Amino acid sequence: MGGLEAEPFGYAITKDGRIRITWRSKVVVTVSGSKASRLAAALTAADPEQVQRLLARATGNFKRGNERSKTGLERASR
Repeated sequence: MGGLEAEPFGYAITKDGRIRITWRSKVVVTVSGSKASRLAAALTAADPEQVQRLLARATGNFKRGNERSKTGLERASR
């Protein structure tokens, strides 16, 4: 639901309390400080679907402007 495919986001909590958020196995955001503490608490209490939503929210619009549409590629090749 909501456009999220089957668990595209993952995360790892480092020894120093930072949270590395991955998308399709690539690190896209590292959260630290008080925001990381709040996120870690929320992640431990969340079910898998909520975890995906929390991670998506924490990453913001990391893909905005980076993706290309098929029509854009066709235009560039002409």
